[in-house]
Amino acid sequence: MNLRKETDYIRSMAEKATIIANDSRNARVCKRWRDVNSLRKPDRPPVWCKPVGAWSELIPQDKLVCKDPWLRSIEYKFLKTFIKYEISDDTPFENCFPVHAVFDVEPANTWGVDIGKHKTSIQGSSWRYDPPLKIEDDFEKLKLPVYTYNHEQTQMELERADDLLGRILPVKLVCYPPLTATLGTTAADLRGLAEIMMDSILNPELLHRLMAYLQSVTLSVMKQVEDTGLLTPNNTEPMTFSDFTGIISDNISYKNCWVSANSQEFDQVSPKMWEEFCLNYQKPIFEKFGLVAYGCCENLTHKIEGVLSIPNLRIFVCSAWTNLDKVVEAIGDKHVIMWRQKASEIVFTDDTKNIRQHLEEGVKRLNGCHFQIVLRELQTLGGHPDRLHVWTKLAKEAAVKYS
Repeated sequence: MNLRKETDYIRSMAEKATIIANDSRNARVCKRWRDVNSLRKPDRPPVWCKPVGAWSELIPQDKLVCKDPWLRSIEYKFLKTFIKYEISDDTPFENCFPVHAVFDVEPANTWGVDIGKHKTSIQGSSWRYDPPLKIEDDFEKLKLPVYTYNHEQTQMELERADDLLGRILPVKLVCYPPLTATLGTTAADLRGLAEIMMDSILNPELLHRLMAYLQSVTLSVMKQVEDTGLLTPNNTEPMTFSDFTGIISDNISYKNCWVSANSQEFDQVSPKMWEEFCLNYQKPIFEKFGLVAYGCCENLTHKIEGVLSIPNLRIFVCSAWTNLDKVVEAIGDKHVIMWRQKASEIVFTDDTKNIRQHLEEGVKRLNGCHFQIVLRELQTLGGHPDRLHVWTKLAKEAAVKYS
């Protein structure tokens, strides 16, 4: 397929995506998310899945037809849209094509040191840390990064996208909050996961130094980006799709945005140490935002009180390892509970009766709460190519029947 045919093919995909974004089903999905995340009662709780690593099974690279790298990336994006629409979960589709503002970062590696990881040549295999901060003297190498808006490159990206799709999909410049408020992931990348846990006992001053640095970098870069005046609300993504938050004005700030964060790297430490070395460094970041979603795959059963102390908390993420009953008891209808499913138990079983039973029992316990049902972290479909379709159907049926 030559470049002209590839371009026509992408435009035909954009036309199909526009139809999906404008249909009544998508309007109901968007309202469902806005209602639940605004603490209103939706027609039913939203149901959403994220294939993550399983995308390689749903869309094998040899099935893509575009050879041009940029067009190929857009083809992949549209194919994801079509598959999620077919799965029929509550994926909201925006009627636009986002182009992200381009920022130049100095130093190029952000931190002043290169993050390393030991990997094998086997596709999908695990890796282990090769952290650059091996001794205390290495901390002197850390830098405070500078983000500079690249207007020229951003305009080039906007014009290229508009030339390709502008007559079909509106092209939209987006500028979302930079870096991450999780902090622990970067701390483990820089210092090592085992090392930060050992530091919390043997060298707490060093771990405090690292977390203070990460907090400082995050707040500094946030201000640098906000000062450009380009910041855009990020309330149109799954899980955090919501009403506009904060005061409506011409100047968008972080008070008009969501922030999602977790503490997975601190899962195995006590609630007290988690607060000392993680949460207390996250809170000043959270205070800048309008709404906060907290948690991922970690067990927060014994940290519920700490999570509820987060300023502007809206979503409590209840993982498969967190005690759902304790979360329901503590939260009631004051926040949204994101009820996460255990991917392995959904993917690898041949008998879906257990999946149905688990969903129905959970939704019964969540009755009276504001909640979402979310399946993430899938690395494979385990030989069940239709499993996401089946899970979505069962989850929606349970949500309708018992809530």
